[in-house]
Amino acid sequence: MQPPLLVLASWLLSSLPGVSAIFQRPTGNPAPPLPLQYLLEPVTKQVVTQRGASATLPCVLRAPPPPNYKVRWSKVEPSEYMEVAILITNGAHHKTYGPLGSRAHLRHSHRQDASLVIADVGLEDEGRYRCQLVHGLEDESISLLLQLAGVTFPYQTSQGRYKFNYFEAKKACQDQDARLATYGQLYKAWTEGLDWCNAGWVLEGTVHYPIINSREPCGGRLLLPGVRSYGPKDKRRDRFDAFCFTSALKGRVYFIRGHLNFKEASLACRKDGAAMAKVGQLYAAWSFSRLDRCDAGWLDDGSVRYPITAPRSGCGGLPDPGVRSFGFPSKLRKKYGAYCYAAK
Repeated sequence: MQPPLLVLASWLLSSLPGVSAIFQRPTGNPAPPLPLQYLLEPVTKQVVTQRGASATLPCVLRAPPPPNYKVRWSKVEPSEYMEVAILITNGAHHKTYGPLGSRAHLRHSHRQDASLVIADVGLEDEGRYRCQLVHGLEDESISLLLQLAGVTFPYQTSQGRYKFNYFEAKKACQDQDARLATYGQLYKAWTEGLDWCNAGWVLEGTVHYPIINSREPCGGRLLLPGVRSYGPKDKRRDRFDAFCFTSALKGRVYFIRGHLNFKEASLACRKDGAAMAKVGQLYAAWSFSRLDRCDAGWLDDGSVRYPITAPRSGCGGLPDPGVRSFGFPSKLRKKYGAYCYAAK
């Protein structure tokens, strides 16, 4: 009689790797995968969710495996040439690793279900995951992609364009409640209408800019619309803008009316029990909550913007929805309202 799914002798748990083994650096060219014997090929290899939600990555066995199996879930980090272990189980016991492991558990909806559930999904959780059935030299695995619904936006500093190296661009996006967008996210934003003439970093370390309307300052009128590419650049020496990506909010963004300089706007949000909204939070509120205001307001980085979902006369004059920007006015002399963020 075959044992139930993954119900192995408890002593096998002692063979699970410790924390020192959670990073694996692949070497050489990987061998072609063997045909799956126990793991079912998933119907879809993409799981779409949003920040703050839970996501289930399917991994189901077609039959109970023979003894001495383990299941290992890991997140693949191709840009760093490593995999990071999340959870390892022998059926009877399991271990989790790192911050992601603290939010992960097996679904176990039936005996042959090894699907991974990730709670409270964050921006950093997006990426490729691997479910591996480990049994000696005959390991088999499936790969799944976790994607977040969200919005991509360009970002630059108050000092003007092209001030970020790659690492500064990553931090700038993080400071605005976002992260560097992937090339795929930038391409999707272009298909949805993003038209921006300044080149910016994306997560893969390449530099691009999306053009809908070909024009002289943006490569010339003869070039076709598209996501123009500068290719890979030196991550420390070369400087560009950034393309950031954010997803749904756990809180809410709202507007405080007034004629306030930057310091007064910050104080108004704090008196209301909130904080000044970050650029990524305003974009998320515009995209997910359909925030629509014709009022310009200060944000945390010192910029002044307002979100429009229903373009109309008197609200910027542009025909498409978007987050309009006044740039970075004088924090002392200029007066606007304030956009605040209150966490739930």
